[in-house]
Amino acid sequence: MNIRPLIIGVCALLLSMSVNAKTFTVGVALANFDLNFVSILRTQMQQELKASQLDSQFVDAKGDVALQVQQVDDFINQGVDAIILNPVDTQGVLPMINAAKGAGIPLVFVNRKPEVKLPANMAYVGSDSALGGEMQMEALAKRMNFKGNVAILMGALSNEEARERTRAVEAVIAKYKNMKVIEKQSAKWQRNEAVDVVSSWLLNQRPIDAIAANNDEMAIGAIMALNQAKNEKILVAGIDGTPDGQQFVKSGKMALTIFQDAKGQATGAVQVTKALLNKQQVQAYNWVPYQVITPQSGNAPAATQ
Repeated sequence: MNIRPLIIGVCALLLSMSVNAKTFTVGVALANFDLNFVSILRTQMQQELKASQLDSQFVDAKGDVALQVQQVDDFINQGVDAIILNPVDTQGVLPMINAAKGAGIPLVFVNRKPEVKLPANMAYVGSDSALGGEMQMEALAKRMNFKGNVAILMGALSNEEARERTRAVEAVIAKYKNMKVIEKQSAKWQRNEAVDVVSSWLLNQRPIDAIAANNDEMAIGAIMALNQAKNEKILVAGIDGTPDGQQFVKSGKMALTIFQDAKGQATGAVQVTKALLNKQQVQAYNWVPYQVITPQSGNAPAATQ
C-alpha cells in the first residue's frame, strides 16, 4: 500500500484545520478609562470580544492624543489583526488612519465619530451626537414650557460629541423665542469640574432656569453644586443614561437623560470588526439609536451595566 498520498492528505487536512483555527487578535485603543461611559463601553466590549472568540488587548490613552497614536503604532508593530479605536481627538485621527491603511489592518471607530472621510476597510459604530443634543434639548424645553434661560455644560472640545451636542442644543433653543443660552462652558466630561463651573455661575447669580449637560457625569456635578447652594429650582438634563445618571433621574434629581447604548455600540463594533476580518463588506457608518429617559419612562438597559 502506498501511504505517501495518505500522508500528504493528512498533512493537508491538518494545515487546513490550523488555518481555520486561527484566532484573531484585536487591539482596542480607548480614549480614557477614567471616563464613566468609556469604562462601561470597555466592559461591554471585553464581554463581546470574549463571546466572539476574539483575543484582545486594551490600552488607555489617558486623554493624550500623542500617546494614543503611539499605542496604535504599537498594535500595528505587534501584528494585531484589527484595531477598534475610541479616539481622544476626533479631529486628530489621520495619523492612525494612515498607519492602519498602510499596514492593511481593519480599523473600526467606536462611540466617537472621526471628522474625516473613512477609507475602505474602516468603519464607525456609534450614535449621532447632534441627534442626542437635539433630543435632550427638545425634552428639556418641553419641561420648561418653552421659556427660560439655559446654561450648557460642554464636554472636552477636542471631541465632536461635545461640539455637535452643544450645536444641536443651541439650535433647538433658537427655535423658541422665549428661550436663550446665557452661559456655556466646558467641564471636560468630569463631575468635579462641573461642580466648580456651576458653583461659579451660582455665585455670580446668573438667572439660570435649566442646565443642559453634554453627559451625565457633568449633569450630576451640576446637581451636586445646586444641592450645596440649596437650589432646587434649576432643571438639569444629561446624556448617556449611565447607571448613576438613571438613578438620579429615577430619584427626580435629574429632569431627564438621553440613553446612549454602550452595549449596542460595543456589540456593533465587534461585529463590524469580525466582518472586516472575514473580508466582508460593511457600511461605513453604523448608527446606534438613543432613548429619552425621564422619571416617568423607567430605566433603560444601561441601569444593569
